[in-house]
Amino acid sequence: MTSYIPGRGDDALFNYKRRKAHSVTIGDLEMGSDYPIRIQSMANTNTNDTEASVEQCIRIIEVGGELVRFTAQGVREAKNLEAIREELTKRGFKQPLVADIHFNPKAADEAALHVEKVRINPGNYVDSVHTQKRFTYTDEEYQQEIQKIREKLVPFLQICKEHNTAIRIGVNHGSLSDRILSRYGDTQQGMVESCMEFLRICRDEQFNNIVISIKASNTVIMVETVRLLAATMEKEGMDFPLHIGVTEAGDGEDGRIKSAVGIGALLCDGIGDTIRVSLSEAPECEIPVAQKLANYIASRSGHATIEGKDSGKVNPFAYSRRKTTAIGNIGGNNVPVVIADQLGGDLQPDYTAADIASDKKFIELTLAELNAALPKIKSDNVLIAKSDHTNPVGELRAFIHTLLSNGKDNPVILKLGYEDKQLGDFQIKAAADLGSFFIDGIADGIWLSNPNLESKDVNTTAFSILQASRCRMSKTEYISCPSCGRTLYDMQSTIAQIKAKTSHLKNLKIGIMGCIVNGPGEMADADYGYVGSGVGRVNLYKGQTCVEKMIPAEEAVDKLVQLIKDNGDWIE
Repeated sequence: MTSYIPGRGDDALFNYKRRKAHSVTIGDLEMGSDYPIRIQSMANTNTNDTEASVEQCIRIIEVGGELVRFTAQGVREAKNLEAIREELTKRGFKQPLVADIHFNPKAADEAALHVEKVRINPGNYVDSVHTQKRFTYTDEEYQQEIQKIREKLVPFLQICKEHNTAIRIGVNHGSLSDRILSRYGDTQQGMVESCMEFLRICRDEQFNNIVISIKASNTVIMVETVRLLAATMEKEGMDFPLHIGVTEAGDGEDGRIKSAVGIGALLCDGIGDTIRVSLSEAPECEIPVAQKLANYIASRSGHATIEGKDSGKVNPFAYSRRKTTAIGNIGGNNVPVVIADQLGGDLQPDYTAADIASDKKFIELTLAELNAALPKIKSDNVLIAKSDHTNPVGELRAFIHTLLSNGKDNPVILKLGYEDKQLGDFQIKAAADLGSFFIDGIADGIWLSNPNLESKDVNTTAFSILQASRCRMSKTEYISCPSCGRTLYDMQSTIAQIKAKTSHLKNLKIGIMGCIVNGPGEMADADYGYVGSGVGRVNLYKGQTCVEKMIPAEEAVDKLVQLIKDNGDWIE
């Protein structure tokens, strides 16, 4: 399992240390190497509106944003980035700007003249996306398509060299090209290869001022794919910095917890040089969440050594539930359970502390106590693994790998206590610590404690972490994008309207997307979709099938409700 944490040695699973990446220069900002994890966001203004864009950019910077990205749909928007850059410089703000490019290499060429960094998407930079017109390529035809990419990309690299412009190669799960899908399908391998094709060209051209991102709205896919990319780059002698984020995380508590689960899992592995928390809110709201998450994980640097041995029985690149003996409703094929100190909230835990205290099948152990206890553990014991280590992820991993190495198939409940007085701080920390265990399928339950918060909030957080880790649904899931200059309707008010009418449908996933760039792809496993298709117009989806097109936005929410009813998924 250690292979996805490059260059770290046998104790990499258990002892925190940042993955080594080379340094990339973005304007006056250095990223990678030993530099701090950089925090960024993306504006949602019209890029042609200079004043609004500048004002929003300043709001992001003033709360701690170190980079700000703007969408550039075409050459006109790319050119106006010059005006935004000039006005910000006049006002004393030198933080680098990033142009976000989809579908239009000419816009990338233009943007590289004016801003410090340009993001391009390999899925749609040259290739066609989701046309479904072609499903097979011969090896010769496949290489011809890569040559077309080279012909477009090399001149762009030359412009970037001449103007000291950095590049982000940003792969999104929702926008893989038809060519990649034809050979790899909608897989982690396809996402990684989409990135590597571009990186190999950049290496041939000796262009290294590059940051990489691979994102998905599904936290399991996102974590596994970034791990696979880190391992693949190491095999090919590359050490580019990594930008980490969960796309379409949503808003409110759910958006924060989902982001902390996905981003936190990778940061705990030491993977990540810059992060963006993508919330369907004002972009400046993203920065404090990202800061808290980055600072929390970074604080475990230099922690007391954890003695652990990799069992070699966990695949970091593909989900597989650890095989355990089912004891009642715990372990086996059961969904992970929630244990709570006491009852509280709408979501009731499976067990309370009082239940555990009176039931002898539950045994609470630390890692230090586990080795001595191994011979005494019975087949019908449920183990409660607890930790107060600075790096609880490493210690709890060592606990589970000890069981795996000794052939013990007892279910494991993870128990962690926190003392945060702010609910948001507690949610970020707990989600970052525990999400990876459920993404990897190696835990069977969760027990959170916090004496400074109400029981209902602590219990709800536990359920939300399990849902964000894709292992137990307890409420409606909204896969909603953070909005940007491409968004074709009022995102925040629309999300509020949809939630108000559908939040009682607890087993449904509903995608709410601002435009088609990633929309249909990122909501691949959603039951229903609401996607901007024109200014003030919306397409509705049942699964991946578009069932109604170009609906006026003022009618679309009610039509979405009717679509759910027509398909028998509505509950009064």
